[in-house]
Order: sequence, then structure tokens, then C-alpha cells
Amino acid sequence: MDTLIMVGQLLLGLSILVGLHELGHLLTAKMFGMRVEKFSIGFPPKIAGFKWGETEYSIGAIPLGGFVKISGMVDESMDTEQLSSEPQPWEFRAKPAWQRLIVMLGGIIVNVVTGIVIFVVLVYQKGETYYSRDQVVEHGIVAYDIGKMIGFQDGDRILDINGQPYRSLGELSGGEALLSSGGFYTVQRGAETLQIEIPRGFINSFSDEESMSQFIDIRHPIKVYDISPDSPAAKAGLQQGDKILAVNGQPVTYIDELQKALPEFSNQEASFLIKRDEQELEKKILVTEEGTIGFLNQNLDLVTQRYTVGESIVKGTERAFGVVIVNARALGKMFTGEVSAKNVSGPIGMAKIYGSRWDWVKFWSITGLISMILAFMNLLPIPALDGGHVMFLLYEMISGQAPSDRFLENAQKVGMVLLLALMVFAIGNDILKIFTG
Repeated sequence: MDTLIMVGQLLLGLSILVGLHELGHLLTAKMFGMRVEKFSIGFPPKIAGFKWGETEYSIGAIPLGGFVKISGMVDESMDTEQLSSEPQPWEFRAKPAWQRLIVMLGGIIVNVVTGIVIFVVLVYQKGETYYSRDQVVEHGIVAYDIGKMIGFQDGDRILDINGQPYRSLGELSGGEALLSSGGFYTVQRGAETLQIEIPRGFINSFSDEESMSQFIDIRHPIKVYDISPDSPAAKAGLQQGDKILAVNGQPVTYIDELQKALPEFSNQEASFLIKRDEQELEKKILVTEEGTIGFLNQNLDLVTQRYTVGESIVKGTERAFGVVIVNARALGKMFTGEVSAKNVSGPIGMAKIYGSRWDWVKFWSITGLISMILAFMNLLPIPALDGGHVMFLLYEMISGQAPSDRFLENAQKVGMVLLLALMVFAIGNDILKIFTG
């Protein structure tokens, strides 16, 4: 069932984005009087379809893309039969270069608009919830394996990133921080202030969502929230709102300190100093074999910020283009070897990002992110992508001379080979990650 939910979310997200992308090409082509022969979500073989006017609309069996077939255009269909005759008024090749340019940018523009709209709506409806810099500085962090790897310690108070203040805990592991050249965190450790460098290629440590949880987190003071029935905590009379101050005389302030202290007393009765309201109590509590006593902690309250419509438009647009900027920087660093090509994910990796639980907020957040990434990737000047067509059209507009149909056909073939190779590589990465954990 988990796999079905992941696949279902991926297919729904891609179908929406591919459909809207190809719709952008279709509408701009028809706007300029071009004949659109086919509109497909998914690649052949066709599993369903109908014809309306001059255009055949269909759904393909391979749901990893789509296409629009415009008369008189060299595209991924490699159908060049029309090109042997004189251009007809309704054909792509018969139109001015600026009109063809708009048609080729139509899908990219729609993906950008889609991404912005999704982020704007999410910001307006949900606002933002986060642990703030002030909370991180007040309580410090818990350093997990990946955090310890670069020098973080439990209790460190992170003051800034690259000498600049940050707003939320999430920014500490964001792409902007991890992709910075010569980046560093400024940390207060006791009375000492020091810098922890972000190693070159450190972002490669974050290959999936699980690895993010192995970096750092904010420290949560100990405060009993809920008690499991029949647990040692319940039998000892622990109550909601109690604060644990010490275990067998060992002071504890934060839940991570308690979690480290308890295993020392597994299967033993330990003395707990409890603060209840303004009163201090001492209770004997049996620690289980697993090193627990059976209560849930009340974590720090998240900061919640709501936005007006105008603020949401600004914030959502910033967030959408922030995705593009981070991915552009990551791509650049991939060519220098700083970011591993193993981070390239295919459909399996994308499905895992959606997750095995159907959460509409998460679904639209990831779909908005993918929409912006698709727009960016499609704009790359690679033949067979929209960006390749844009590159040749700009050359035509600047030089006044269009590349030959033969050249465009060969360029399209090269581009298709490159894209197929990239797809095989991405799927290979997905499979490798499954077997390497």
C-alpha cells in the first residue's frame, strides 16, 4: 500500500505538471494560427484518446512525460515528412521567429506560473511554522551523526551562517547554506565563540529525507506532556506538566540529556528529582530495559507566521524562484565535482520524496517544487528540450539566418540520446540507492 501511495502521488503530480506544460505549447501555438496535430500526456503506446477539431488528445502508457506535435516542427517524434514540401501558412516553420520563440517558451512559462501559484496559495493558507533563530540560540542544538561529522556538539548555539543571521532552524540545512563556497557556521560553545566550516561537497551527505534527520535539531526542555498507561512513569505518579531536574543526582535540562542518562539505569529503579509547579519532589521510577520510563515530552512551540494576500504573493514567488536558484547552483557544482552526480534522482527517487502517506499540503509543496525544477531543466540549451529550440531560435533572430532542417534533425537526435542516457543514469542511481540503503 505504501508503494501504491508513493506511485499514485508521483503519477498525479507529473500528470498535472506535464499536462499544463504541454498545454502552454498548445495554447500559444493555436494563438498564432499553428496547426497542433497531437497533444499527449504520457508517451505511446496510446491507451485512451479522442479528436477535437484538428487535434488528437490522448493519454500514453508511459507516464514520464508528454508531447505536443505541431505541424512543420522538428521535434522528438522525428517526423520530417512535412519538411520536404513548401511551408504552409499553418506550420510552425512558416511563422516569424518571435512567434516560434513564444511557443517554445509557452510550456516553461506555464510551469513557472504553476509553481508560483502553488507556493503563493500554500503560504497564504498555511503561513509558516518553524523554530526561530532566537529559540536555537536560547536552547542550543542536538548534534546527530552528520552534524558531529563536521564538528557540532550537543548544546552548541548557532549564531549565524556565513556571517549572516538566519531566520529559522530549517535554513541551517537548506541548500543555500550547504552549497555556499567556503561556508561556515558561527557557534557559541559555552564561553567560546568559534566557526565550524562547511566542507566542500558536504551536501552529498544529504542523499535523502532520512539523512536530513541525522544532522541537527533544536534542544527541547524536559516537560511531561502525556503518560503511557501502566508505564513506570504512570505507576510512580508522574503528571502532565512535571519537569525532570535530575536522575540519581545527575542534572538534566533537555530531553536529549535524559535520553542519554536513562540507559545507564536499565532494569533498575532510579531516583528522579521532579519539579511540579513550584514544588520539588523525589520519585523512584523503574527504568525499562529499553531505557525509557513511558512519557511523551512537550516540545517547544513552533513560531507561526501568517501572511496577507500581498505578502503571500511576494513570499511565495521568492520561495518558488529560490528553488530554481538552489538547483542552478547545485548543477554548476555538479560539473566541478563538488556535488556528486549520485544525487540525480529518477522516478523512484521522486516517488520517495512524495512519501508513503497522502498529505495534500506536502503533495502540493513537492509538486510546486518539481514544477519549478521542470521549468529550469527545460530551459537548458540541450537539443530535444525546449531550451535547445530556444537557443536555435535566438541564433536565428540575432543572425537573421535559420539553421537548416537537416542540422535541426541531427541536433534533435543527439539531444534525444543525451536525454535517454540521463534517464538511464537517474534510474540507475535510484536502483543503486535501494540496494545500498
